[in-house]
Amino acid sequence: MSDRAKVIFGNEMPESVYRKSVKTQKKNIKKFGDDRNANYPVKITDNEYIGESLGVKNIEVLPENADTTGSLSFDTENGLIVGNIRMGFGHYRISMAIASCAKYYGYTPYWMDLNSYPHTTCTKVISAQNELYSLGSRLSKIGLFNKLVWEPVNYEGFRALSYNSADQKNAELMAPVYKNVPKDIPVVATHVWPAQAALHAGMKYVVNAIPDNWPMALHLSEGAVHTIQCKNAYMGYRILNGMNKETICKPMPKDSLVYTGHYIDHELVSNIESDCEKRLGRKKNNKPMRFLLTIGGAGAQKEIFAAIIRYLLPYIEKNRAALYVNVGDYKKVWEDLKQEIPQMSSYVTEHLEDFAETTEFAKKALDDNTEVTGIHGFYHKNIFEAVYCTNLLMRSCDVLVTKPSELAFYPVPKLFIKRVGKHEMWGAIHSAEIGDGTLECRDIPHTEQMLDMFLETTLLDEMCENIIMNKKMGIYDGAYKVVELAMKMKKEN
Repeated sequence: MSDRAKVIFGNEMPESVYRKSVKTQKKNIKKFGDDRNANYPVKITDNEYIGESLGVKNIEVLPENADTTGSLSFDTENGLIVGNIRMGFGHYRISMAIASCAKYYGYTPYWMDLNSYPHTTCTKVISAQNELYSLGSRLSKIGLFNKLVWEPVNYEGFRALSYNSADQKNAELMAPVYKNVPKDIPVVATHVWPAQAALHAGMKYVVNAIPDNWPMALHLSEGAVHTIQCKNAYMGYRILNGMNKETICKPMPKDSLVYTGHYIDHELVSNIESDCEKRLGRKKNNKPMRFLLTIGGAGAQKEIFAAIIRYLLPYIEKNRAALYVNVGDYKKVWEDLKQEIPQMSSYVTEHLEDFAETTEFAKKALDDNTEVTGIHGFYHKNIFEAVYCTNLLMRSCDVLVTKPSELAFYPVPKLFIKRVGKHEMWGAIHSAEIGDGTLECRDIPHTEQMLDMFLETTLLDEMCENIIMNKKMGIYDGAYKVVELAMKMKKEN
């Protein structure tokens, strides 16, 4: 096998780039260790949080010589590994969509989070990168840092083939977690590192489900089949556009890149028509318009949330609006909001840590006879519950308020607040093009204007109509197609 850090889709890296990649790997080895000769046993367990709803089982990578008594067996016939990392909420959310559709097709989805094995070099490297990314997301609120550092790194820095070269070297250190995983079980990776690591470990069938539609070399994992959610990203990825500055790149092979559509859970796609019909019914009958505010995994949107809540309070008082506020696993954000806006206290109902109660609330909210008023705050300490809470609430909300990240692709009317990283702006552009979301509102006045548009015009109606039309065109079928593609790779070989 050729060195994937040296030649990327036929594009040879300069010797200086390769040496720097090797140097970065050596630096990580010195800091985090080198366990490429380790022999980690694996254990299969039921996922106690989303196992029942999504059919998910966990792949636990244990320390050497650990006891695997009680492990479930791999389903080598119908098993599908969903390789992911905890870095923000986005990659977990996409993984849940893949697992949902795998379960719908009768397959067994295995959850493999490469950031959950703290004794491995793999997790130590990823955790360090995650801490840096979270810090950068929080610092992006500082205008000068955002302009000079954060946006250029997220937009052009991650775009460069040289960045992919360094990633491939680091992914060699992540491969040991796959050592005792059956090599013929297909892997769907919702971040590039689980895809790269799987290939370095010899996994035979790997699909790299790219989350963003701004083409970046960050997302390349040569040897995998790459899938994309938007056709406007196809050519940029196919010709590796701008990934080697002014130099024209050799393109990706045709069979390495597949358009699938948006990665969405079966539960959401299958209920699009009925959920949109209920939204229109609530609006027609002058019910409170339900806004779902969901904070991202870096917790960087608190100030915008506070401005939205203040603006909507008069509408909440008159029962013209209602709020779901999911702070994920950031309890301090919720406590800060209550402290900063004391006048909201009389309208608040809290749903804290009791996921069964949250699930029941979400179920009842779908009933046409259920009145939802006031402000409902949601917090769950567990990451699975924190992420999936938004999925549960999404069906009964009227408008999802979110930064234009992975949620930009979901089939619900969306109001986009300010991005965190310039690459995210393309999510809002794509959503506006297909008519299921607004333009990105980069300041508070434009966010307030858009709230008015939903409350006072037919914007909600138009978006619901577009969502139904988009479903007919298969735009939201991406997760189904990714699963089909992964299993087809195995069957054909």
